[in-house]
Amino acid sequence: MSIRPATFLPFSHSIQARVTLTVAVVSVLVAAVIAAGLCLLIRHRVEAEIYGETRRVATEWIGLMERGQVPPPAPTARVPLVQLVDSRGRVVTAGPMAGDRPLSTVRPTEENRFRDVIECPESERCVMLTAARVPSLQSWELWRGEPHFVYTGTDQPPALRGRRLEFLIGAGGVLLAALWTWTTWRATGRILRPINAIRQRMSEINANDLSLRVPEPSGRDEIARLARAANQTLSRLESAVTRQREFAAVVSHELKSPLTGLRTGLEEALLYPEIDARQAIARSLPAADRMQQIIDELLAFARLRNTPCSSEPVDLGALVRAEAARTTGVPVHARAEPDVRVLGNRVQLASIVTNLLVNAQRHASGQVDVSAERAGAQALVVVLDDGDGVGKEDRERIFEPFTRLEAGRRLDPDGSGLGLALCRAIAVAHEGSLCVEDSPRGARFVLRLPLLTG
Repeated sequence: MSIRPATFLPFSHSIQARVTLTVAVVSVLVAAVIAAGLCLLIRHRVEAEIYGETRRVATEWIGLMERGQVPPPAPTARVPLVQLVDSRGRVVTAGPMAGDRPLSTVRPTEENRFRDVIECPESERCVMLTAARVPSLQSWELWRGEPHFVYTGTDQPPALRGRRLEFLIGAGGVLLAALWTWTTWRATGRILRPINAIRQRMSEINANDLSLRVPEPSGRDEIARLARAANQTLSRLESAVTRQREFAAVVSHELKSPLTGLRTGLEEALLYPEIDARQAIARSLPAADRMQQIIDELLAFARLRNTPCSSEPVDLGALVRAEAARTTGVPVHARAEPDVRVLGNRVQLASIVTNLLVNAQRHASGQVDVSAERAGAQALVVVLDDGDGVGKEDRERIFEPFTRLEAGRRLDPDGSGLGLALCRAIAVAHEGSLCVEDSPRGARFVLRLPLLTG
């Protein structure tokens, strides 16, 4: 039973939500760290520039103060507030924008003559000031040693007032984190969408319908390669199941005929007392032998496909000469090169040669040739008869289990149709091949196996 596509949506959404939540938390933390660092950097940079200018103005004005003479303050566009205050807090002189009240009560010491402060009077804007103490020598010359203080400053920039800077940068960080999270949500959705589609399609595939394939995304990324690999696996699985079903159908058909004959003979012996039981059993034995032959060959075929064969060095030339010498009937001419050695199972390789020779003798008119030779890195066993040959359209079909051509049925009515299929399976198990190739006369079967090196 297939699963509805909606079944996997909560799963993919949960992954997407978890990934997005993780990225959101990380992005908020990163944005907070960046925003805090940026706030500190901007505030420090702006304050450093302002205090550098206020200190310059204060230093220059103090430097112009001579004995018995205090020049008028020289405010600038960037430092409009300039004052000179005595030790009792009275304004001695001030610029036009500084007013007649002291800008600050901060009194720098002799050891630390400059102090940068921010003054925020009630109901007034904050002011960034540099409080500078007039050197003792100048104080003695000008005011008989009474300490005096110079205040230079300017209004605090709007961005630094209150928490405006933090708010602006924090808002930017929130927007950045939100954009990052949204981008992650979209990107994760795009990544999970094809995976979800693959999962949905895989849930719809069952043993009754293996023709479905998962959607393959475009591109060459891991998901696209996964989809292609899944489709290739499904294709192989479909082919294997199709072959298994066909094989089971053919086996059932092949076993049905001898089983029917056996049952008929036994039923006749039961229904008709005048029939001699021994004769009935004797007539049924060929059907039983036929069934046993088919079952034995099926077991050999199954074992060969499921169990690895033992291997040993085999001299194909000697094996071909020995098997050719055992044949009877149509003459077999053997030719073998020396030292044609392969790694394999001697019994199984001998069964290939025997089956090919018997098949060739069955279809030959008067002669069969068999040879073993070297061809590059391969060993070749060629069996050639002088019969009618095999049509090109049937050259692959004859290697399918239970496939028997009309000529084969006529020449060998009791055959099972498993001989050539078993031969090819043995060849494939030995990392070789078996096929029918073109020849000027008859059928030319060619067995190729890897040569044993070293």
